[in-house]
Amino acid sequence: MATEIANYIEQQVEVVTWDGRTIVGILKGFDQNINLILTESHERVYSMQAGIEKVPLGLYVIRGDTVAVIGEINKEVDSLLDFGSIKAAPIKSLYS
Repeated sequence: MATEIANYIEQQVEVVTWDGRTIVGILKGFDQNINLILTESHERVYSMQAGIEKVPLGLYVIRGDTVAVIGEINKEVDSLLDFGSIKAAPIKSLYS
């Protein structure tokens, strides 16, 4: 798994955590526990009423044991999306 994540270094990634949070940022590094270091990051908060809100986080560390999914973002497609008009239910926590 670590060799796959190494391919994402310096790329914009989206991380979904076990508690249902979605964090987007540029992957700067990780360790053997898959603890992730992201820069220029923000959280995407999903809502059925207000659309997707982007909450700025800046430099952000995500503990590896909370990572459910990580993937590279297609910047071209992502930049064309109007997140304020996209309404979606929040992702449910996998802890419950």
